[in-house]
Amino acid sequence: MIDESGYDESRLRDWAAGRARGFSRRDLFALAAAAGVAGLVPSPAQAAGPIVKPLPPELFTVLGTNAETRWSALKDQGYYVPIDRFFVRNHTSTPIIDAAGWHLEISGSGLRGDAAHFDLRDLRRLPAETRAVTVECAGNGRGYYSKQQGQSVSGTAWGLGAVGVARWRGVRLSTVLRRAGLRRDAVDVQPSGLDPNYVTGGVDLGPVRRPMPLAKALDDVLLAYEMNGEPLPPDHGAPVRVIVPHWIGIASIKWVGRIEVSAEPLFSPWNTQFYRLFGPEFPADGLPFDRQVIKSAFELDPGTTFTAGRRVRLTGRSWSAGGPIRKVEVSTDGGATWRPARFHGPSHDGAWQRWELDWRPAAGAYELLARATDVHGDTQPEVARLNTLGYLFDAVVRVPVTAA
Repeated sequence: MIDESGYDESRLRDWAAGRARGFSRRDLFALAAAAGVAGLVPSPAQAAGPIVKPLPPELFTVLGTNAETRWSALKDQGYYVPIDRFFVRNHTSTPIIDAAGWHLEISGSGLRGDAAHFDLRDLRRLPAETRAVTVECAGNGRGYYSKQQGQSVSGTAWGLGAVGVARWRGVRLSTVLRRAGLRRDAVDVQPSGLDPNYVTGGVDLGPVRRPMPLAKALDDVLLAYEMNGEPLPPDHGAPVRVIVPHWIGIASIKWVGRIEVSAEPLFSPWNTQFYRLFGPEFPADGLPFDRQVIKSAFELDPGTTFTAGRRVRLTGRSWSAGGPIRKVEVSTDGGATWRPARFHGPSHDGAWQRWELDWRPAAGAYELLARATDVHGDTQPEVARLNTLGYLFDAVVRVPVTAA
């Protein structure tokens, strides 16, 4: 039970049969009536909160309450995305939480005794671990459904910049849960954020929260309090956030304040109503996600102009939740021919792979393409599978450039 897709499918069956707790049918019907199935997506337009850190246009594209990293801002930046250019995904607004007064409550029917409480000093006293983990919004690349495939989808029109790799340091969630005292019949673990409640369609859905099976919580999940060697910044979940490797970004709850451990299945809008695949090819109640997909991006802006006849070094990054990248191919002629890219630098924890290719363009207009293949043989397709909420875009992206 550490596979996200299988877990979500199981929980939906539990909820439909009345075995799961956390979101009532009345709220679901009210939400569906207000928004319709195609509208069941958390919309930043309904939240009016700020992002704390500066968002200079050379580093970010601002999309409502979200900020997308410009890929040109990552060139020559090393393996990890610096904090000042790491993307921001907010459902509402960034809260400012006093680290000295913060505490984490762990409670629920899956514990042997009463609720346990940990402050930041308690967590820092426990054995720490540092890991390179990719955090990626499930809608990353959504804008290309319309821009490249001519298809209409709902939600924030991200390019490819809603992703980042950082060094996250903290304590294993398993360590904290075991100290809190787990019952043998515990099945689900649900972190909740301290950001403002999310309201959509006139329905107050409460704090952003998303359950995971106990097996996943005990496997590789971190309670992170540092990012790239610095205390966690407000926009990225300070004082403490959850980091859930390989699962979609919404699972890595920011500003965590409470974790429920339950002896019965848990349900939240963020795992069985939002973040599901809807559309003609999918079941009426939506298809649960598997883990994220495979993508590649050039470290340049679309429309870049190069000097004709002069050698240029094209650089980029490729990543896959399925495992490390095995190879990357690049086309400079719109996909007519392909050349293997050279890997550049290590791939820490397989989070992503940097690569490069030398090119000497003649004067003219070009389309650059990059496609990756991971260790399991999964390769980016030419066309992404349409779903009405625009999740999991994995097609090869066409990047127009010129040489003059």
